[in-house]
Amino acid sequence: MPIRVMTVFGTRPEAIKMAPVVRQLKARPEFDVKVVVTAQHREMLDQVLALFAIRPDYDLNIMAAGQTLYDVTAKALLGLRDVLREERPDTVLVHGDTTTTFVGALAAFYEQIDVGHVEAGLRTGNVYSPFPEEMNRRLTGTIARWHFAPTPTAAANLRAEGVAPERIFVTGNTVIDALQTAVRADTDAAPWADGLADGDRVVLVTTHRRENLGEPMRHIYRALRRLVTEVPRTHIVFPVHKNPAVRRVVHEELGDIPQVHLIEPLEYSPFAKLMARATLVLTDSGGIQEEAPGLGKPVLVLRDTTERPEAVAAGTVALVGTDEERVYTAAHRLLTDAAAYRQMAEAVNPYGDGTAARRIVDALAYIYGKTGEKPADWIANQP
Repeated sequence: MPIRVMTVFGTRPEAIKMAPVVRQLKARPEFDVKVVVTAQHREMLDQVLALFAIRPDYDLNIMAAGQTLYDVTAKALLGLRDVLREERPDTVLVHGDTTTTFVGALAAFYEQIDVGHVEAGLRTGNVYSPFPEEMNRRLTGTIARWHFAPTPTAAANLRAEGVAPERIFVTGNTVIDALQTAVRADTDAAPWADGLADGDRVVLVTTHRRENLGEPMRHIYRALRRLVTEVPRTHIVFPVHKNPAVRRVVHEELGDIPQVHLIEPLEYSPFAKLMARATLVLTDSGGIQEEAPGLGKPVLVLRDTTERPEAVAAGTVALVGTDEERVYTAAHRLLTDAAAYRQMAEAVNPYGDGTAARRIVDALAYIYGKTGEKPADWIANQP
């Protein structure tokens, strides 16, 4: 009999990283796959599903205007209860650190179904940073039976928390698999390209973290204002998050600067191509810390902590926080010091080689008795 696998995700970042896993599962006859989406974030999720040609078997469609973490948790939990009772999969795969991730694991636990956690073991050490993602990861890790860690560091975090080594598989990160597909995709002309000439520097900026709302974001944006006025031929392309609290501050601080291009959030493939065109990336996102180095782009992280320390250790990412002077100084140096730029741009990405999804599916085949040997761990720079 085939192995019955259910994948559960609800946001664009989850969909991006789970899409390669879904495609690998569907290509293998030993698996029977059901795709469940909570649609915690509706519009951006649908864009990714379309790009990867994934049609959900169940769509809980829980998104509502003004929803809180309480709303998402309750609606997703009740919706997943009914789906799990109908399908009774052998295992439920969840990804990362969203509320859907934790609730998917909890719902499976209530039904006594195995949970596999994709991108397991990331930790900042501070349960409120990022919030609520850090706690979502920890709680999911406590429930999960199988842990698909993207790096040896993540695996070490899990072992330190008492997870048995035989339940941990180091696979690399599926975001690199997805990125390769997205950059190659045939998409429309970039809406951010108007007014840019060959040789112009492009600084890609994204901000959305709850802990950065308000004054921290103002400090970031004031550093960006200084940057584009003092470094010639530098443009900022800023896909502005839908959160009204973000939009208000962005337009107040940056809306009157010609070199700042405030655009709507992009679908994944155009966004990947924007990363490929960018000179430098400034972000408080998690996934971009993995994606941009895969394209040779230095990343300045607008946070004080990161659950992805491998990138800091490798030199592809630097933590700069939200202090105006610190953000400005770090970005200015990379845009004006060629040696400093090369040092970050040419560092080896520690997150994968585009085979993570295959490794996860190989691990599931091993776990459920379809193969006899545990897959070898993925390690950066291995021959």
